[in-house]
Amino acid sequence: MAAAFAVMALAGFTKGAVGFALPTVAISGIGSILPAPLAIATLILPALASNLWQALRQGLGEARSSLLRYWRLNAALTITILLAAQLVPILPERVLFLILGVAVSGFSLIQLLGWHPRDPGPDGRVEAGVGVLSGFFGGLSGSWGAPIILYLLARKVDKRDMVRVQGIAYLAASVMLTLAHLRSGLLGAETIGLSLWMLVPALAGMWLGLRLQDRMAQARFRTATRVVLVLAGLNLLRRGLTG
Repeated sequence: MAAAFAVMALAGFTKGAVGFALPTVAISGIGSILPAPLAIATLILPALASNLWQALRQGLGEARSSLLRYWRLNAALTITILLAAQLVPILPERVLFLILGVAVSGFSLIQLLGWHPRDPGPDGRVEAGVGVLSGFFGGLSGSWGAPIILYLLARKVDKRDMVRVQGIAYLAASVMLTLAHLRSGLLGAETIGLSLWMLVPALAGMWLGLRLQDRMAQARFRTATRVVLVLAGLNLLRRGLTG
């Protein structure tokens, strides 16, 4: 169990530093220690709490402003998660991991090498499309962050705003996920205690990561985000190839 706590602390630190990847790091590490259903259950409450902290860190006023500014993204994300989740018995998860892994790692890598996408501007159709794409992958595989991050990078959103917008979007998605797993029984009497205990290392790690994030310059933050995206994409590829 000490190893699982250490992995969750690392996941929280990564989340605090760049604003995402807590589930990716947690599942990659804890999934090799505990059975997959239990590993998923352990991260549900840490994901919910860390996203709430991230969304509200600059206060309710800033969070409300970001929610209203990106309402199309969040509405499309949550609605599509609900719809896409119904397709889980039909579509093979491995194929989705492979598609998302190739797209995320490839797109992030070429940005690290110097190519940057054109800013689409405040186009509501693009924003809603990103929400639909994120919700589609999120509903089917539980991995919804990458399209949102790539969109915000293309928009050249300020570091503080980018982290807050991610927190709001992921909070909405993690609320849906928590409700779904309460209904499915994955988060029940036998697992909720462990998930509660995992709040301690996750939030402690996130606190340290936030301190690092506050010290990072905008350019370094964007580079760190792309590096973590490449690693997350490669992890998705691994899951697609190994099942």
